[in-house]
Amino acid sequence: MIDTSVFQGKKAVYYTLGCKLNFSETSTFGQMLSEMGVVTAGKGEQADLCLINTCSVTEVADRKCRQAIRRYARLHPGAFIVVTGCYAQLEPERVSQIEGVDLVLGANEKSILVQFLAERWIASIQQTSTQGQHKSLHEYHTAVLKDIKSFAPSCSRGNRTRYFLKVQDGCDYFCTYCTIPFARGLSRNPSISSLVSQAQRVAEEGGKEIVLTGVNIGDFGKTTGERFIDLVKALDGVEGISRYRISSLEPDLLSDDLIEYCAQSAKWMPHFHIPLQSGSDEVLRLMHRHYDTALFEEKIKLIKEKMPHAFIGVDVMVGCRGETPECFDETYRFLDRLDVTQLHVFPYSERPGTAALRIPYVVDEETKRERCHRLLQLSEEKTTNFYRRWIGEEAVVLFEKAPRGKAMHGFTANYVRVELSPSLARETYDNQLIKVRLGEMNMKQTALKASIIDMTE
Repeated sequence: MIDTSVFQGKKAVYYTLGCKLNFSETSTFGQMLSEMGVVTAGKGEQADLCLINTCSVTEVADRKCRQAIRRYARLHPGAFIVVTGCYAQLEPERVSQIEGVDLVLGANEKSILVQFLAERWIASIQQTSTQGQHKSLHEYHTAVLKDIKSFAPSCSRGNRTRYFLKVQDGCDYFCTYCTIPFARGLSRNPSISSLVSQAQRVAEEGGKEIVLTGVNIGDFGKTTGERFIDLVKALDGVEGISRYRISSLEPDLLSDDLIEYCAQSAKWMPHFHIPLQSGSDEVLRLMHRHYDTALFEEKIKLIKEKMPHAFIGVDVMVGCRGETPECFDETYRFLDRLDVTQLHVFPYSERPGTAALRIPYVVDEETKRERCHRLLQLSEEKTTNFYRRWIGEEAVVLFEKAPRGKAMHGFTANYVRVELSPSLARETYDNQLIKVRLGEMNMKQTALKASIIDMTE
């Protein structure tokens, strides 16, 4: 039994790099520490604890992680610094050697992070009191791939209106460019009943929208023998939740049955995010992806047939090994003709130990930047055209809290970002579903302006 009294009034800061899943996990860690009496340090306050949740999707991400660790060690001298996340799992010894780091926790330890942290932090506090100065423990705990089996539940909203519910972790796909299976382990998940219980607690707290997060969400069921569509149907029955979104689904796991179900459901939003990575079948083969462009296009067409108003986001990797100019041109033409809304474009980054390093054709950095620029321009055109379709229409928006005197923002069911001017914004609109009339694009071209029609609740 941990004596949590030693943590009462201690101050903590949290920093997250990477995906929505990481942000959800960090928020959950913060909630658990809050229950132990730890408070979040205010701006300019010295923290007793710094928790950094890392990402390792690219070499740039690795560098940002190291920079963040050093920055927090410098800003909060003497604080107990714990590092977790994908970079911590992949490079634990390197992380542990960064000055100021006290504890590095890998994928398995996330599920019992607070226990590990409490034990080491208490030891650190005792050392401080007996020796008069902080002594770094420089400990780390990691697991090899076959041993990463724990699942750390996470359902939290952080500073947002939307809740993020972690339904799955890990991946079995082993794409040639990716280190995620080594950082997070193989696919695993909790039971549908446990996730329904978490959603019910969100409803009890007044939450109205839940986003399902995970590494390879469509692979849900490997642990429990259940199916993802059964989870979707079960969550649909939770009273009090008005909206659900799925953060990302692999195209080969996006079943026709799921599309059909979402199309007729009042709660599952017409909003999909689907990784493509490349519009060239040759590059998809080199990547060891589990689909081809024909299957991807078929899924897009079915979504648009059933939900013409659906927002569809697409991940695209640019400049990976093997992407010749001809392959990139294929990708551009493929995306140009697809009825999708937005492209998440990112350059390929060499990752140590990945099979992609055996592919001989290398794309130089300047060419990567040029290709990224072309696709980002295409994305902007597609998103702007999609937004303009809804000018003058009515829509229901779930608004998010904004600083006093600032514009409020929220999203329609089909993920159009909406802006309410400061003169129209009210604190009472926070976390409320409100019917609006959609107007022109705002000055930054990032949202549609709105005027209130009425409250829906």
